[in-house]
Amino acid sequence: MSTPIPHLVIVGNGMVGHRLTEQLRQHAAPDALHLTVISEESRLAYDRVHLSSHFDDPRPDLSLATDAGYRDSGVSVVTGRADAVDLSAKTVQVAGQTLAYDALVFATGSFPFVPPVPGRDADGCFVYRTLDDLDAIREAARGARSGAVIGGGLLGLEAAGALRKLGLETHVVEFAPHLMPAQLDAEGGAALRRTIEGMGIGVHLGRNTQQISVDARGRVTGLDFADGTRLDADLVVFSAGIRPRDDLARAAGLSVGERGGILIDDACRTSDPHTYAVGECALHDGRVYGLVAPGYQMAKVAAVNVLRDLGVLDAPPAHFRGADLSTKLKLLGVEVGSFGDARGVTPGARSVSLSDNVRGTYSKVVVSEDGRVLGGLLVGDTARYADLLDLTMSGTPLSVPPETLIVPPLPGGAVTTSSDALLCSCENVRQSALCAAIQGGARDVASLKKCTGAGTGCGGCVPSLHCLLQTELRRLGETVTNHLCEHYPYSRQELFDLIRVRGHATWDEVLAAHGSGLGCEICKPAVGSILASLHGELVVAPQHAPLQDTNDAFLANIQKNGTYSVMPRVPGGEITAEGLIAIGAVAKRYGLYCKITGGQRIDLLGAHRDDLPAIWEELIAAGFESGHAYGKSLRTVKSCVGSTWCRYGVQDSTSLAVRLELRYRGLRSPHKLKSGVSGCTRECAEARSKDFGIIATEKGWNVYVGGNGGVTPKHAVLLASDLTEDEVVTLLDRYLMFYVRTADRLQRTSTWLENLEGGLDYLRSVIIDDRLGICAELDAEMARHVGTYRDEWAAAVNDPAIRARFRTFVNSDARDEGVQWVDERGQIRPADAPHLYPLPMLGGD
Repeated sequence: MSTPIPHLVIVGNGMVGHRLTEQLRQHAAPDALHLTVISEESRLAYDRVHLSSHFDDPRPDLSLATDAGYRDSGVSVVTGRADAVDLSAKTVQVAGQTLAYDALVFATGSFPFVPPVPGRDADGCFVYRTLDDLDAIREAARGARSGAVIGGGLLGLEAAGALRKLGLETHVVEFAPHLMPAQLDAEGGAALRRTIEGMGIGVHLGRNTQQISVDARGRVTGLDFADGTRLDADLVVFSAGIRPRDDLARAAGLSVGERGGILIDDACRTSDPHTYAVGECALHDGRVYGLVAPGYQMAKVAAVNVLRDLGVLDAPPAHFRGADLSTKLKLLGVEVGSFGDARGVTPGARSVSLSDNVRGTYSKVVVSEDGRVLGGLLVGDTARYADLLDLTMSGTPLSVPPETLIVPPLPGGAVTTSSDALLCSCENVRQSALCAAIQGGARDVASLKKCTGAGTGCGGCVPSLHCLLQTELRRLGETVTNHLCEHYPYSRQELFDLIRVRGHATWDEVLAAHGSGLGCEICKPAVGSILASLHGELVVAPQHAPLQDTNDAFLANIQKNGTYSVMPRVPGGEITAEGLIAIGAVAKRYGLYCKITGGQRIDLLGAHRDDLPAIWEELIAAGFESGHAYGKSLRTVKSCVGSTWCRYGVQDSTSLAVRLELRYRGLRSPHKLKSGVSGCTRECAEARSKDFGIIATEKGWNVYVGGNGGVTPKHAVLLASDLTEDEVVTLLDRYLMFYVRTADRLQRTSTWLENLEGGLDYLRSVIIDDRLGICAELDAEMARHVGTYRDEWAAAVNDPAIRARFRTFVNSDARDEGVQWVDERGQIRPADAPHLYPLPMLGGD
């Protein structure tokens, strides 16, 4: 007589409940365990950590589980809310049926806490918990102008970011005196506030909401505070914390905490020997964990113990001893890290902090009396998070002064912390475990995730995994792939050639032929750039617009307060008096800040997004065109006045600069391009600090390539000497098109040339001696670019569909009044403190 297969029922199918099913199936095959999951939502488990990306366009697939996947692994799914549990009979009532079980796990999660304020049930009030909640918020935002989030914690700031994505004037209301009170101290909260207010989001601290005011139709109109002030809002999102969902367990007779939560022991077992609880519904040692990483640890422990109890697994018991509450995340684009005893409550603890109002960062490290790191905070820059967390968890005594841990070291003075760094805090995976997995056969990031669990939580460590993988594979003597990303098993050069040879013209064609999945923030802009390079089509055309980052999507550089800069092209720095007057008139009419750039152009800053088409309409009418200061393309060709005016000039540098800039304008490339033309060897145009530079000689022109300024300046090297203007143009045509074809994503010409096998000699052999027989192709590709060039802004302002994308609010023509300015030296500047140093996506001149 065969032994019946034990039946395990999991109540709940969130992230932790799904992780539990994965852990169970690692240890027990379908024929050894009958597994049933009760999913209250119609959707199976999805990624709540990245919930706000549901408002992105296109929407990513957040699913963690599928019906087919569960079916293939022998997991039965019952959809509906469990109504009752009978512990003595071992049954669960759900969706009109009775499920008998041998063991039961509660993974019911939590529910949003809504303060008991009058009006909380009004039309226009929402919580921020499920995809259905987000869909309801999206629908309500279509008829709203402004929104308020009650709660300035982690989820509250996520919700604020979502409202901002929907085009609403956004406010955050927090009862505590600073933001993220559970994670940050007052100074860290102040640093975060400055940055968030700089984005145009209102922050209201120390506010006690007395009631939600409504109109005669029962719709939200605003928030009334205890101090008598009021905040107008058409939409309110409650994000004031969570409470464990323990009602079902409580009704069944399980022991719960005084303030909620199903009591569990170190085995994750409840007061009933056949029942377990994991995740946000569980109370362990007086604490409910509201983060996914502790829930995953509980799932791992519970899986082992429940299978032991059912006789399915012969293994030592597992124990949950509590979890570290350290977190590293990005809120509204701002990096925030909190680890260990961040508040310094340990007896004898001392702290060192650095508040950098120039960079917009705050760093704090807490140390013990005997020189061990106890915890700390990082706001604005979390580059050292992994090292500091590792020091905290290991208890390693410091061999350096604690201030050196948060003060950026001078070159060559980096502080060494650990040779076995903690790379994934969500799954507690160290570098040694990852290296062991690589030595054991893992050859891509997906394999590392599967072997170690690293990168499966918040995902913040994935770039570190990629770097470690490449480093370790090189150390093992293996060939390292340079795939564009996980969706394309090709380098940028290989993908460029595939698209060029096969004539693909859209993202869908490229993805269907050569990729997988839905794409990401790496491959989408890269493919968009390749398509623009090959076909000369508008990056904001309907088929290409979803691929672009913010700058290309709106054909302007976004600034730190959410406004944009406008930079018309001024070829060679040459501009007429009429042109200057026209630019001045536009700047005055739209209240813009004016700045002469290092590339001999005029930058107009502070433009509202909805004003951009009108601004450009006027500039185009005055004879200007896009300066492409926002794109990975040619920015400027700087020049001196040359022989036309200068007594030292030996060639007409301005004319050549204008010719080159008009020829290469709009050329989409792996990275931005800059050039300069000097009329003599005095080099006033700084041509040798450019991606390609030309310096006049008595016999003609010398061409230099591979230079750049920036953090790691490089002098350009001499490619060819004493050329005529036409020879310069032919040589540069080939140089640029060869670079566009073969460089990696975001690779400057200097790095490309340094990494080019054979270096400068090889480059000469290809574009001068035609070693590969491709010079005619390169010439033709550049001729096609020149012949098909269209001004992007001229096309945008004449296309009603494209113009519509520039509205600040999708449902209103109202302006964004949240941006505030102050006067400085006779012009406007953002009213906030200076922001972080420019992000990589922001373009300079």
